[in-house]
Amino acid sequence: MKRVIFIFTTLILLCTAVFPQKITGTWNGTLDYGTFKLRIVFHIEEKNGVYSTTMDSPDQGAKDIQTASTVFKSKKLTINMPKLFAVFEGKVSKNSIEGTFTQMGKAAPLVLVRGNVDYNRPQDPKPPFPYHVENVFFNNEKADITLAGTFTYPEAGDNFPAVVLITGSGAQNRDEELFNHRPFAVIADYLTRNGIAVLRYDDRGTAESKGIYHTATIQDFAADALSAVSYLKTRNEINPQKIGLIGHSEGGTIAFMLAGGGNDLAFIVSMAGSAIKGDSLMKLQRHLISSAMGIPSKQIAENEELVEKMTETVEKHTADSVFNYPELFIDEIIPVQLAGNAAVRKSLTSELVKIASPEIYSLMMYDPTEDLQKINCKVFAINGEKDLQVPADINLGNVEKYVKGASIKKYPNLNHLFQTSKTGLVTEYVEIEETISPEVLEDIKNWIQKIVNE
Repeated sequence: MKRVIFIFTTLILLCTAVFPQKITGTWNGTLDYGTFKLRIVFHIEEKNGVYSTTMDSPDQGAKDIQTASTVFKSKKLTINMPKLFAVFEGKVSKNSIEGTFTQMGKAAPLVLVRGNVDYNRPQDPKPPFPYHVENVFFNNEKADITLAGTFTYPEAGDNFPAVVLITGSGAQNRDEELFNHRPFAVIADYLTRNGIAVLRYDDRGTAESKGIYHTATIQDFAADALSAVSYLKTRNEINPQKIGLIGHSEGGTIAFMLAGGGNDLAFIVSMAGSAIKGDSLMKLQRHLISSAMGIPSKQIAENEELVEKMTETVEKHTADSVFNYPELFIDEIIPVQLAGNAAVRKSLTSELVKIASPEIYSLMMYDPTEDLQKINCKVFAINGEKDLQVPADINLGNVEKYVKGASIKKYPNLNHLFQTSKTGLVTEYVEIEETISPEVLEDIKNWIQKIVNE
């Protein structure tokens, strides 16, 4: 489950300035907080003497964040982001802007230089492709929505085995694009080149798919995935008896849910899917990530107390009420001494909304162990040893315990995205050029080919 260190929200932008020709364009720099680094990109434009700025946080997968005001006067640039409780102030020279980025009272030096952040993604597939590529649409009739995706299948032959790819948490496009990586595009390309057809699709309410994302539960996402399976069964190129699922993170958990629900599946591959109850997973996740970042144990414990209070509030007042009217319940959570602190209130309100959201709350409440015990199809469950979001041992252990005949594998030095990593922290995801370990790709391909040829 993808989580980032800071949360950036979209703001309305308005600005005034002079000398637009001197600062317009794209600027980038790196914030150094000691335990982690964070790249920032500002895109500054000018129209009729008024400046506007959008910000990217590429290490968090955030783009086109609007700021509130941009002022340039006497070689001083100020970009205000009040809803983020942040401001950048810098001195402009010919080739750089040297200044300070301050957020919620914490300041860090930031030197900006012209240009965007460049990424090298050597595994990203490039056309022309030696297989068929179709943009397709299919319906989740129960939800009355149309989903859009890409269907790839080999050029010659028919009766192909096929897989549906299921994304992790958060609104994702068909490539599961994050941190300038496109892991599902890489997986689809590799499998299709090896005789396995692939359907990957945009999450509901995302990109070309219809529907509303923020009101959906993981059960709704499971229904979307099952609709994708139904679509594959209508394709003449596909063997309907050899259709399976590959789910990453939350998608892997959904694969467990569907396989245990008596659906007609030949196999599933869980890539870092959780096999423990959601609230337990998230608690473990918070502890592992915070510890890896060097956060003191006392602070971790205090944060956990706040999370427990928020969870209790959601359970007491119902997730729907808290999700829609969080301001009515924030005083039950916020420490008395911080009740008048607007920044803290905003931060805690945002976290309360996340916990009460249909996706997160349904995931917290879901215990996959019951479905795991009902699975009759073939299962391949994999995890990276350095995965801090879905830790390998406890989750693979539950798969081995509850799923008869399951194949499992833990990969040394791989993180949650199955990249070769040093720490497993989210901040590494964008820095690593590898999108997914070639060993993982080959193992998935070999396992599926073995299953469908038995």
